[in-house]
Formats: sequence, C-alpha cells, structure tokens
Amino acid sequence: MRLAIISDSHDNIVNIQRFLTWAEKNEIDVIIHCGDLASPSMIDELLSGFGGEIHLVHGNVSDRDNLEKVCDKYPKVTLHGDEGSVDLGGIKIGFCHFPDQAKDMGQTGKFRLVFYGHSHQPWMETLDNKCQLVNPGTLGGLFQPATFAHYDTESGNLELKLLNDLDFKSA
Repeated sequence: MRLAIISDSHDNIVNIQRFLTWAEKNEIDVIIHCGDLASPSMIDELLSGFGGEIHLVHGNVSDRDNLEKVCDKYPKVTLHGDEGSVDLGGIKIGFCHFPDQAKDMGQTGKFRLVFYGHSHQPWMETLDNKCQLVNPGTLGGLFQPATFAHYDTESGNLELKLLNDLDFKSA
C-alpha cells in the first residue's frame, strides 16, 4: 500500500494540484493530512484529483465545525479530530498536528510510525522504541519549501519529497 502524508497545505491550491498529479502517477492509495488544511473547501480540491481514502486531523488553523460538516459528506474522508490512527498494510500509524503530541503518541509503543506537522520543517527521527516520528513539512510552502512524505507499507521505504524537485512529466 502506498501512502502520501501531507501537512500544513494552508489553501495552496497550486501545490495541492501538483501534489495530486504526483499522487496519481505514483498510484497513491491513501492520503494522511496532519492538519492545517485551512479552508474546508480544500477537501473538495483534494477529492477532485484523488479517489482513495483521506484521513486528516485538525490543526491550529482549522474551521472545526465546517470541516466536520464537509468531511461528513464523503465516505472516503475521515476526520479523526485532534489525533488519529490507522492500520494500513499491517502497519499501525498515528498522526496529529503538534510535535509534542506526536512524541507522546510515539512513546506509547502502539505505533510504528507517527506523523505530525505544525513546524513546517520536514524531519525524521527514530525513538528508542523504534517508532519513527516524521514531519512531512509544509505542502503549502509557507516559510519552507513545499514538501511531503511518501511511505510504502510493503517495502518499508519512507521518503521526504521536495515538491519543486519532482519531474511531473515522468513522476
């Protein structure tokens, strides 16, 4: 199973569309969004170019009530509140928006991977219990270049991707 993990997209439609082009060419099955989608209408934007499951959490820039209403309309979209978890391809994955919360989740020993956002800084580290903490960075490209993460549950390959370095002709 192939996952793309994004965060802090902050209504950047151009970057979302570029990301979705890459996701389609690379046969992504699931998108995890670690918060700060910003406008609830961005769910429609994500779904315009993606047919798989989307799992997301709130961030600190979140229209909570309206985001819940929009997500409730789509069976393939799950809004997990402030903290989420999924079992994909036999891999237990946690996700949230804030780094301290992610570290707390990772230290429980329940997850192989925990993804988070907020700082816009792409980062990977492995905790003592072998849980990997990963910040995919900011798809919106605010204060940092636009980045996201890609994870393949079969190979175990985890990569941080720089959006501007992708070749969209042959992705």
